Amino acid sequence: MHTYSLKKISFLLVLLVSSVVSAQVTFEAKVSKEKLGINERLRIDFVMNKDGDNFNPPDFANFNVVGGPNTSVSNSWLNGKHSYTKTYSYFLSPKKKGTININEASIEIDKKIYKTEPLTVQITKAVKRPNDPYNVEGVASENIHLVAEVSKTNPYLNEAITVVYKLYVSATTGVSNWREVENPRYNDFWSQKIETKGLRIQNGKYKGEDYRYVVLRKTVLYPQKSGKLEIEPLTLDITVEVPTNRRDIFGGRHMAQVNRTVSAGSRTINVKPLPENGKPEDFTGAVGDFEFNVITSKTQLNASESLQAKVEVTGKGNLNLFELPGITVPSSLEVYEPERNESIRTNLSGMQGAVSDTYTIVPQFKGKYPIPSISFSYFDLETETYKRVSSGEIVIDVIEGPINNSSGDDNIASTTNLDKAEVVTNSDQFAFIKTNTEFIPKQPERFFKSTLFWSSILLPFLAIPLALFYRKKKDERDADVFGNKIRKADKLARRYLGEAKKSLGNKEAFYIALERALHNYLKAKLHIETSDFSKEKIEEILLQKQVNESAIAKFISILEHCELARYTPITNVEMRQDYDSAASTISTIDKEIRHA
Repeated sequence: MHTYSLKKISFLLVLLVSSVVSAQVTFEAKVSKEKLGINERLRIDFVMNKDGDNFNPPDFANFNVVGGPNTSVSNSWLNGKHSYTKTYSYFLSPKKKGTININEASIEIDKKIYKTEPLTVQITKAVKRPNDPYNVEGVASENIHLVAEVSKTNPYLNEAITVVYKLYVSATTGVSNWREVENPRYNDFWSQKIETKGLRIQNGKYKGEDYRYVVLRKTVLYPQKSGKLEIEPLTLDITVEVPTNRRDIFGGRHMAQVNRTVSAGSRTINVKPLPENGKPEDFTGAVGDFEFNVITSKTQLNASESLQAKVEVTGKGNLNLFELPGITVPSSLEVYEPERNESIRTNLSGMQGAVSDTYTIVPQFKGKYPIPSISFSYFDLETETYKRVSSGEIVIDVIEGPINNSSGDDNIASTTNLDKAEVVTNSDQFAFIKTNTEFIPKQPERFFKSTLFWSSILLPFLAIPLALFYRKKKDERDADVFGNKIRKADKLARRYLGEAKKSLGNKEAFYIALERALHNYLKAKLHIETSDFSKEKIEEILLQKQVNESAIAKFISILEHCELARYTPITNVEMRQDYDSAASTISTIDKEIRHA
């Protein structure tokens, strides 16, 4: 009996110990590695064998939390035994090198607080190739690159260079989307963006390794001052897809998405000044390879007829960044302000095409008139020397018209020699002036019943119908809301055009005033509101008004240039040219609309 009691007590004790052991709560912290590079990621799991509440993680003061908390629960039965595990996971990026302590975490289970033991990890310098299945950002940073390829880093002043932005992506990494965070502002450069039609994926190499890449942007730059100039970086926010070590139920790799900010970095361009040695006095900044011509529409005509003289530069270089030489003509030829024409296309090698000033010339008298030779100077990049080209003299033969009898050397055909005669003075030449006078007193007229008297009485009565007529017309004018809008717009156009002229040299104020002047002119002449301003609408209405297509294209081009010019470097010469072009275009359209 005694033996049976002892066995029974022993069995009960074993059951009690087993139940106590099985009911023991565990809560611990585990790290993926205890030593890692500063460019790697650390995973830390807080694991418990019983569900709890009020979980408090450490502060992670020396880490950036790049992921988490992620929660996972495992609930299983094995050989009749139940097991339960709940895990809180964090992905951490270390902020500094050295030994870093991770403080304790806490949780409440069955109204009792449990805490983990503090952990220590060692952070080393960056490793070349992070081999970490949790280092998604590290993989992304290694496999995606934004590069700014500059064609030349030491150009001359006003020499074209190109910047091509390429996004390189490794074969194992994907990109689903991107947006521009910072756009480069090309200070001290004239810039022209070249449109890219679609994004074509190409194969290439980045630092000797195979990559895929797309060209995101192409820009042509002309430096406007010498010295060290900085090209600001292009920065993108990219959604990157990176394969992980996790696999789906079919064995395929799970792709993790992460947002990655990449920058092309700033680039420094060392711009060389143009040499002073051999620089011509008439040099106005042309850099490239050019041809120069002066062409007249005719060389024989009658007086009061007109001809056109075109001063034209063609070739490759900074075509719209220099002044064309002007023409000099004899005083007997009347010359009007030139009309600027530009036919320029821009590609990766820079600007190509032609710019010209066309002068209208009207002779007044019969004769032969020379247009002296005109020279044009430019800096040739290939030989790195200055070159000068001349047009040669042109003689205008006016075959019909009045003869200019005035002396001078401007009319070759009508120069004559006049005989000179001695001038003889006469002592009686001032005899017609009387030296003795007799004053006769004049009786003052009486005001009463005089013409002035009756006029003073009658004029107020005559002014009454005039005042009534003026009042009626004023009321009609005030009631004409549409007409008043047109008159106001016309007045504003003239005012803003005047303001634009006053603001020459102040780029922002000048182009705002010029754009307002153009808009108000359209309001006045086309009877359209600002909300209807579109290139298609303007072109349609001007064509209906029988305006020349070239004038329409010039007007629209000026409007577009006003918008673009605020964000690009502009010289005072260009502002003056834009003002003259706007004034002449408005004048041309105004004449054609009135004629129609």
